[in-house]
Amino acid sequence: MEAIYIDKLSKTYKDETQGLNELSLSVRQGEVFTLLGPNGAGKSTLINILTTFLSPTSGSVSILGHDLKKEAAKVRREIACVAQKVSIDNHLTLRENMLFQGRLHQMDSATIEEKMKLLISSFGLQEYTAKRVASYSGGVKRRLDIAMSLMSSPKILFLDEPTVGMDIESRRAMWDIVRKIRSEFHTTVFLTTHYLEEADMLSDTICIMQKGHQIIQDTPDNLKRYTMQQQIRILCSTPKAAAEFAGLLSKEAFVHNTFLEGSNLTVLVEDTERDYREINRIALDSHIPQTGIGIVHPDLDDVFLALTQERSA
Repeated sequence: MEAIYIDKLSKTYKDETQGLNELSLSVRQGEVFTLLGPNGAGKSTLINILTTFLSPTSGSVSILGHDLKKEAAKVRREIACVAQKVSIDNHLTLRENMLFQGRLHQMDSATIEEKMKLLISSFGLQEYTAKRVASYSGGVKRRLDIAMSLMSSPKILFLDEPTVGMDIESRRAMWDIVRKIRSEFHTTVFLTTHYLEEADMLSDTICIMQKGHQIIQDTPDNLKRYTMQQQIRILCSTPKAAAEFAGLLSKEAFVHNTFLEGSNLTVLVEDTERDYREINRIALDSHIPQTGIGIVHPDLDDVFLALTQERSA
């Protein structure tokens, strides 16, 4: 059974802004599913609908076999959500926060103690149990926030940008926790992130959306094959030089598209071996200063950029 099945889901707000536009996607049970999209793509709208905070305008959603519209109470008992803003009480200790969470879910004392012991050990929180949360680092607060969300043993956990603002060491620790949630707690993880490396490292399935609509859904490896148009990357001396070079190359028939990021210029071409030489010739003839040029294989950043810019054109 699919954990989540969405069919032609739309949301139009009172000011006529369209948050979702006939979005369809599916999430398998037990996987890490990552939702990607530029700002304004509709990710927050979708999360709010799936967690029953917002009603859709049209379309249907099934979560673990429950109709979201008709069985919202049943859905809430099966899910948990960790929002971008940490939602724990800074004045309480770790243990007090987890006790409070267990009682909110009407768990008996023995079950609360058993679950707390498991989660504290799994997330490496032993040394913090008696300390007030206000003294914790951001990474430890986030770990506690996720541990608290698992007190009720949800079958689906929504993680909305869980590593935003973290340093690389804390982010990698959080990646281990996400893997543990899937493998040891057998929980389906629905993740949103702006870090494409994170999506690549963690995801079984990735969905890229834009303007409220799904662009593509597939595994990370298959997505990288999607844009196997050959790529040549040029590092110019300045962003102005890169823009000038992009303008020249866009007139060439063998150039499919160009993407600018500061002084970096990525060119999608038909044949890298042949077109590499031609791009070098154009650079020499135009006297545009560059510091490097090479053939590259696309990563998830390239796929995301190609797909979203292609549909913005």
